[in-house]
Amino acid sequence: MFTGIITDVGRIAALEQEGDLRARIQTGYDTSGIDMGASIASDGVCLTVVDLGPDWYEVQISAETVAKTNLSDWSVGKRVNLERALKVGDELGGHIVSGHVDGVAEVVGLTEEGDSTRVTLRAPDALARFIAPKGSIALNGTSLTVNEVDGCDFGINFIPHTKEVTTWGDVAKGDRVNLEIDTLARYVARLAEMC
Repeated sequence: MFTGIITDVGRIAALEQEGDLRARIQTGYDTSGIDMGASIASDGVCLTVVDLGPDWYEVQISAETVAKTNLSDWSVGKRVNLERALKVGDELGGHIVSGHVDGVAEVVGLTEEGDSTRVTLRAPDALARFIAPKGSIALNGTSLTVNEVDGCDFGINFIPHTKEVTTWGDVAKGDRVNLEIDTLARYVARLAEMC
């Protein structure tokens, strides 16, 4: 489990297709404190550490994960949002995030509003019903609050701090973004179906 509070921005150092996709991610984390088999959310995708070095870790990514996320867009040099798994007693500053991406949204608009940036995204039809104004959503692993919803489109406001400490300062129209809906929204919808 994660909180959606990004604690490092890594960089893709190498990609190799060897049955599964293998990625080496450079990080500012102290890798001596990372166990083999640990989970690290990388652009919101919970990935398992399979190898470690002094300033990097490696993960294997299944074809299923590549197909359901934006990881097929990864290239050497790309910056990625990172978060280590939540530990008992850690501050829950965002919301509960599983690292199990539900789908991919597309950035369809950018508007500067003061020092902040308003980003409009388009969710897949099947996921749009789970997105609510003032509700939580995880985008590329970042816990965010939805400002408004219009059909499949929804808006997020990025303050300067978020743009500085995540990859959101690099956002561009047409970007594909990993989307994880709020767990509570998922269960509320399921309960409503049963009634």
